[in-house]
Amino acid sequence: MNLNRYILLAAFFVMALTISCSKQRVAPPFKTNVEKAGAPPKTWKEHWFEHDRVVDRVYYDDNVAFYYDTNVDKSVTWPFKAMSDVWSYCKKTYGSFGDSTRLYVIFHQGIYGGGHPASYFDASHDYRNTLDCGLGNWTTPTGEQIGLPIHEIGHIICGASHNSQGAPSDVIWGDSKFMEIFNYDVLMNIGREDEAQKVYQQMVDKDPYEEYPGRRYPGVRWFINWFYPIYTKYGKGEVLNRYFAVLANNYPKVGNVYTRNKDMNLGEFVHFWSGATGENQKEQAKFAFGAYWTPTIEAEFNQAQSDFPKVTYK
Repeated sequence: MNLNRYILLAAFFVMALTISCSKQRVAPPFKTNVEKAGAPPKTWKEHWFEHDRVVDRVYYDDNVAFYYDTNVDKSVTWPFKAMSDVWSYCKKTYGSFGDSTRLYVIFHQGIYGGGHPASYFDASHDYRNTLDCGLGNWTTPTGEQIGLPIHEIGHIICGASHNSQGAPSDVIWGDSKFMEIFNYDVLMNIGREDEAQKVYQQMVDKDPYEEYPGRRYPGVRWFINWFYPIYTKYGKGEVLNRYFAVLANNYPKVGNVYTRNKDMNLGEFVHFWSGATGENQKEQAKFAFGAYWTPTIEAEFNQAQSDFPKVTYK
């Protein structure tokens, strides 16, 4: 055997040994069934209203924990990122909600239709920021399927932002009017401008005399003549947040709970929104509320300036 052949064989041996050692130094993936510290529970037994199901955790990240009942198609995964993005935006815009780490989302299919929220103040839902929604299916991230959960999150914002429990404004705007601008803003900020534009068009076409829970001012075009003008002129999501900050800093509370022996009136409502925008919104209110802006409401507005003098504006 000649010298060149010996050299070639030696080189081959060294290369093989090097590759073998290199492979041995790479540890195989370590698999474990141990849960990460702080992981949400794998199951949750419902114990509110008529709900009594055990729901299973199907996803979680730093923003959300998702639970499906046995009827929900487990191949439906679009809500995970969508609601994670929504809650991330809400924390960025409206601040903390308790520990604020996760929103707990429960989806039902074919049972418990509609939705309801709970906040970290509520023992009924184990002190978790929660939305519990039921539809016929959850297959596409459009229309009611994405709009309903965002709507329910809006109730958490109304009832628990700025470390304050309660929703004193509900007596003015009812169940759904704030949610219209809230849904629009959220959709615009999670990359769903397409759905936001659908919301806008729905509001343009909406019958202002339509019944809804807590309706107080039939005929008022809340989105078009009140919220949207304020939203576009004074900072969009930031001005919505400032309204709740004004309430938290000025509306009567006992501890963290909004407490008063009478409801908020329309004059006070406009006063607080004026504080949120930094400008007097009386003229916008006269335009939006029309015949409802009576001398009595004008007097309420003037009285609100005396009753809540720390709310200032031009």
